[in-house]
Amino acid sequence: MYTKVANRSLGSSLKQKVSDYVMLVKLRLSLLVVFSSAMAYLIAASGVINWLDVLLLSIGGFLVTGAANALNQVFERESDQLMTRTANRPLATGRMSVSEAVMAAGFMSLIGILILATFNPWTALLGTISLILYAFVYTPMKKISALAVIVGAIPGALPMMIGCVAFEGTITMLALTLFAIQFLWQFPHFWAIAWMAFEDYAKAGMHLLPSKRGVKDNNSGFQSFIYAMFLIPVSLVPYMMEVTGIVSGVILLICGIYYAWCGWDFFKKETKKTALRLMFCSFLYLPIILFALFFDKI
Repeated sequence: MYTKVANRSLGSSLKQKVSDYVMLVKLRLSLLVVFSSAMAYLIAASGVINWLDVLLLSIGGFLVTGAANALNQVFERESDQLMTRTANRPLATGRMSVSEAVMAAGFMSLIGILILATFNPWTALLGTISLILYAFVYTPMKKISALAVIVGAIPGALPMMIGCVAFEGTITMLALTLFAIQFLWQFPHFWAIAWMAFEDYAKAGMHLLPSKRGVKDNNSGFQSFIYAMFLIPVSLVPYMMEVTGIVSGVILLICGIYYAWCGWDFFKKETKKTALRLMFCSFLYLPIILFALFFDKI
């Protein structure tokens, strides 16, 4: 009887520990990063695709991203206690110690950057820059200025560049274009989320909307629309470079116009409904355009 209870307790503890590490690395966000990086590699690739390289790139990118997310939670553990959506994180609740999280982040960053270095020096350098900017610049800056969103968009867009550079060996026009696409995409995406979570962010002293008046000003919607509009011509650069064909060009144009329309509707109304529509549109935009670029190329 005692053994059964002990086994049940051990199983419950192990399940909680796995759950805590899933939250620590922000699994869904890290998988999105891996997806965008791997797709950028595939878009850049020519000839027979080396799927082992795609796997290594994904593992390396996941570990570096997981390390950055872990350090983010180390620095924000007190702020996380104040926000409803983050209050159950392992560091915020005390289920995980700071030393354990820092050690995990150290191992993940070391192994992840070493894996990226097997491709070329650029991938390792860009991975390191991404980690430093996200954990040590963007994270503390969130309580200082809304400009943190611009800073955070850089490491947020670097995975696409890393994926492209992993194949091409250097920073090319295609790498810069893919970086620019993900960079511009992030602003409507983030501001829609930040607008809906304004009160939660405010509890922790984070004011990340472009206007100091927060949700009382429609500047969030206007800037979301502007960045989405900039995204349209930038997304057509791969077609103009003849990296991909007319099919993907049309798909990207349609997606860009709809994304911009969602931003415009959010600007005109700034309601929860329009913010949600913009957010869900952003979730769909990135995978659709990346798949379009890849399949049109092959």
